[in-house]
Amino acid sequence: MILEHALLPVVPGREADFETAFAEAKSIIAAMPGFIDLRLSRSIETPNEYLLLVQWESVEAHEVGFRGSAEYGRWRELLHRFYEPFPVVEHFAEVARAR
Repeated sequence: MILEHALLPVVPGREADFETAFAEAKSIIAAMPGFIDLRLSRSIETPNEYLLLVQWESVEAHEVGFRGSAEYGRWRELLHRFYEPFPVVEHFAEVARAR
């Protein structure tokens, strides 16, 4: 399992519209093969910044499966217009955990 991490800088004043669009977009990504879970959180200190964490079975499930799918076009259409600048996406492998 890998964790996709993206800080999403939403254009100030467009947060409510972004959250509405994300509510629709999350069903697109959740239907993808290899998808496990996602979490979207809003920054307390910087209210126009969001943290997106998505668990995937593999990097390929995200990079090839999701991004290479026809459904990704709809995801892009719904969300990419809100970002300034465009977010950097990275993948992480877990090395330690505590509960």
